[in-house]
Amino acid sequence: MKKIRTGLAGYGLSGEVFHAPFLHTNPLFEFAMVMERSKNLARKRYPYVERVHSFDQMIQDPSIELVVITTPNEYHFEMIKEALMKDKHVLVEKPFTVTSSEGYKLDDLAKKRNLVLAVYHNRRWDGDFLTVQALLKQELAGNPSAFEAHFDRFESGMNFDSWREKDLPGSGVLFDLGSHLIDQALCLFGKPEEVTANIEIQREGGMADDAFDIHLHYKTLTAVLKSGMLIREPGPRYQLHGSKGSFIKYGIDPQEERLKAGAWPDEKDFGFEPEESWGILNTDFNGLHFRGNIETLPGQYNTFYNKLYESIRDGKKVPVSASEAAAVIDVIECARKSAAEGRTIRFIDRGAE
Repeated sequence: MKKIRTGLAGYGLSGEVFHAPFLHTNPLFEFAMVMERSKNLARKRYPYVERVHSFDQMIQDPSIELVVITTPNEYHFEMIKEALMKDKHVLVEKPFTVTSSEGYKLDDLAKKRNLVLAVYHNRRWDGDFLTVQALLKQELAGNPSAFEAHFDRFESGMNFDSWREKDLPGSGVLFDLGSHLIDQALCLFGKPEEVTANIEIQREGGMADDAFDIHLHYKTLTAVLKSGMLIREPGPRYQLHGSKGSFIKYGIDPQEERLKAGAWPDEKDFGFEPEESWGILNTDFNGLHFRGNIETLPGQYNTFYNKLYESIRDGKKVPVSASEAAAVIDVIECARKSAAEGRTIRFIDRGAE
């Protein structure tokens, strides 16, 4: 087993919480380098890691095989391109790019150079989402007729020091949390036929969108995706309804909070959810009626990194490919056009062009 020597470009929230702990604990990777331009926070927890001040220093190092990019969204395209041109494999935080055309260009470049380009849509490995996937696969609710997913928070104040709150390319909650919900819907149901959306700035003084309501229209169902920053009493995280019954799930996967609290992803029961948070299934099964809690499958963020290793070392499928992530941006662009024009937009599959 040859470890993948990895550099982490950026040590903000994403780098600190969602990447460094996995690079540190996963035996398939060597956490070798971190880029922090002004601060030196990473070495307080990872004293063995080399610190560099610039991205160029990282990609010029011939020993670095994989670069993990966690910088603000507007810088993704150029940084990914530069890394690929230096023959580095790349993992980039979601959202992939700020336009779908940029995403497809990078996908083509990575393929031409025979490099792995992956996008960190880690919410595919949320325990509650894995549970919804399993329910659909086993048809425990029957043929799906309606699906609704929420990613709600309560943050009435705004942090204008954060690029996510500014009027910048790729900022706002649609690119941030919306990309997760869209990616999950595409995993479950494929690409939609049409998109209808409402996108708002609800907080006074806001410069970037902080609420959305997106409807992805399919032949036999509509997937509703919603998020807001003024939701103090959240409703269900997931609602799945079908010809046999319904599944309702409250609460959110615990992995993020555990990571923020300093837990390591290799700790026992890291991705497990307490019983009081399990979802309710009401269905008919083999002639019997069942209504009760369904144990949430354990969350598995570390699975992403295991699959990434296999894609780099063994040529296996990339856990979240560039083309899949570019399709998410396609949907975001359709949603923004729908909201701006006040009408339903036909989805154009640019990845098939």
